[in-house]
Amino acid sequence: MHSDDQVLLNQFRQPSTKEQGFTAIIKKYQEKLYWHIRRLVIDHDDANDVLQNIFIKVWKGLENFREDSRLYTWMYRIATNECLSFIEQQKRRASVSMDEVGEGLANKVKADSNFDGNRLEWKLQLAIQQLPEKQRVVFNLRYYDEMPYEEMSRVLDTSEGALKASYHHAARKIEAFIREN
Repeated sequence: MHSDDQVLLNQFRQPSTKEQGFTAIIKKYQEKLYWHIRRLVIDHDDANDVLQNIFIKVWKGLENFREDSRLYTWMYRIATNECLSFIEQQKRRASVSMDEVGEGLANKVKADSNFDGNRLEWKLQLAIQQLPEKQRVVFNLRYYDEMPYEEMSRVLDTSEGALKASYHHAARKIEAFIREN
């Protein structure tokens, strides 16, 4: 546990400074969590909605946080699960396949006012949206968040070997997509 996280948790656990501690936790992690969410759900408004749900869950669960992982890891696990639930809800609501959801997310990327199909970062985003859900999550955590496999293993409750394989397959699919488009 990082010492500054410990200070924030101690502040949260004191009734007189609980809200101040939680506000400090939000300020510290809000932007990192937002971009993690945004890369998974694409849309800004959806990302904000999911982020709000995450902070509600963090508020409710922080009292029972056992500190057997870093605060950051615990919050990322909540965020990842919340994103996957959100994507699953969208899929059920629209009763479409995951491929169609991926296509819908790709269309959101293309609809972005800053979209330029010739720019490599947009091709990368389109390629990522073509990946199966688990590979997309693993790729985002490793590539953008530079999360070590050991920590990712705790966040996703999957073996490091399986995560390395998922990342490798995702990277190969992304390379192929970018070469072909």
